[in-house]
Parts: sequence; C-alpha cells; structure tokens
Amino acid sequence: MAHDISTAAPTSELPRAGRRRLPPELSILGVMIGMMLLFEVLGWIFVGQSFIANPLRLKIMILQEAEIGIIAVGVTQVIIMGGIDLSSGSVVGVTAMIAASLAQTEGFTHAIYPNLTGLNPIFPVVAGLFCGLIIGFINGWLIAYTKIPPFIATLGMMVSARGVADWYTNGQPIGNLEDSFAAIGAGWWPVIIFLAVAFIFHIALRYTRYGKFTYAIGANPLAARVSGIDVERHIVLVYMMAGLLSGLSGIVHTARAISGQAGVGVGFELDAIAAAVIGGTSLSGGVGRLTGTVIGAVILGILTSGFTFLNVDAHYQEIIKGGVIVAAVVADQYRQRRRKGT
Repeated sequence: MAHDISTAAPTSELPRAGRRRLPPELSILGVMIGMMLLFEVLGWIFVGQSFIANPLRLKIMILQEAEIGIIAVGVTQVIIMGGIDLSSGSVVGVTAMIAASLAQTEGFTHAIYPNLTGLNPIFPVVAGLFCGLIIGFINGWLIAYTKIPPFIATLGMMVSARGVADWYTNGQPIGNLEDSFAAIGAGWWPVIIFLAVAFIFHIALRYTRYGKFTYAIGANPLAARVSGIDVERHIVLVYMMAGLLSGLSGIVHTARAISGQAGVGVGFELDAIAAAVIGGTSLSGGVGRLTGTVIGAVILGILTSGFTFLNVDAHYQEIIKGGVIVAAVVADQYRQRRRKGT
C-alpha cells in the first residue's frame, strides 16, 4: 500500500534527537570569508593593493559567477536527486546561438533569419528557454526510461549539443543584436536573475512536493517508489529544470556579450558541479541546499579573481581549483561516513 510522503521533511533536513545542529552553510561561509581575507593579506604583500576594496574587480567577479550560479541551481537539484549533468555547458552554447539568431537588429542584411529581425526580446528568450527545456527532457527521458547511467546520457548530450551549436552557423559568431535583448545582461541584471532563480528553487526544494520528492529519490529511490512517488516522471522533471536553467544562463551570457558564440560554455558544467559540491551537496544524493551552492559559486569566483589579482599563471589556477574540488569531495565522503556511523 502506497504512503504519501508529501509532508515529510527531506532526509537531509531531519534533526537528530537531543542535538541542535548549526546550519552547514555557516562553515562554508566561514571558508569564503577566510579566503577573502587571505587574498587581502597576500594582495598587500605581493601586489601592494587591496583585494577587497576594489569595487570593479568584485563586480566583474560576481557578474561572471552569476552565469555559473544559474546553472549550478539546476545541477544541484540533479545531484540531490542522485544524478549528474555534464551537458549544461553545451546547452549554454546551443541556446546562445538560437537566442542570438532571433535577436538580431531590424534590417540587418546578413542576419541568420532576415525575415525575423527586430523581434521583441521575448521571442529569443522563449526560444532559448524552450531549447534548454527540450534538451533536459531528452536527458531525463533517457535516464529514467532507458536506464542509461546519468554520466553516459549527459556526456553524450554534451558532445551532441556542442556539435549542434557549431553546426548552426558553421562555427561563425552571431552579432548585431537588439539593444532591448542586450539589456537582459546589462548592469546587475545577471546577478538579480541568479538570486531570483536561487530563491525560487530554494523555496521549491524546502517547502513543496517537488523538493521533498527530489530529496526522497536521492536518499533511496526504492523507498521513494514504494512510497508512491512516480520516480521516472520526477527524474524527467528535474532534468528539464536543469536544462531550462542552463538555457537561461546561455541567454544571460549572450545578452552580456552582445553576441552568440558556439564555443561559449565550455567547462561551465564542471564549475557548476564544483559550486554545488563545495556548497555541501553530496554526490551520493539526498543531501544539499541551494544556499550552500550560492556560497560555493562565490567561493569559485573568489578563487579565480584572487589568483588573477596575484598574477598566478592560468595553468596553476586550474591545478589549484582541481585540488579544491577534490578536497570538497573528500570532505563530503567524510561527512557521509560520520552520518552513517552515528
């Protein structure tokens, strides 16, 4: 007999009897603050400048990480559910090309679609979001109904979607975009969009059936199925949300750059996964919060900006960033062992 768990708390949120625990985000926030102070000290020692008291540097860092953060919101939900998404960076590339091709200025003679220039920005935005939604649906359907491992399904989509992005204009960039479309990426709008998306899905994960089902499937898919959850349908839904948010990131990036580039988004999926893991999301599934992911995205931005500030070679930056990701995974495994042992 099926039991409704719609009112149950996520597995990761259940308090332990007789023990009051501080939110895990506090430790992550402490790491972020400590990292900023470290770069501040190193800045005065090696560069003779302040790292923190530079509004322009901080603005650039936050704007860049906002695009990764939007993707990370979707990727976090996939990981909480026990999956993985390697296709999000390629989805950014595809949606960037499609949105840009429908956002070209009116009367531009070399437009991709000469009869579709000067459109209201709602059309390229909807087209880009729909593209991301479809790719997410394909990922979810393959994983849920053909039982292909998420790693393989999304890896195949990563390659295929990147190929579509290159094929769309034979690798040529798309320029001459409408000012009304470019306004989406102007000023602080990317950050506002990121925070709005994070807030909406934070509420959805903590207080709705969507979130409770996501945590339940990640914690124990068999128990979730026995409890009456349509596991396959929910897997498709979560991957669709991840695809939608990757598409949104592609739109924001295109609006910021005022051009569509087929090669954009390379490596975005790894940064998004890193932000989620650094933020405390467990790769084992069933554990994670979007507040932690937001802080994780900021930590990645601080790392990149700080290394650039100190003139650290790009190759060393990648090596150190990889070490940070591995350390975050090791810490996650340690937490999992402690949780199982108590």
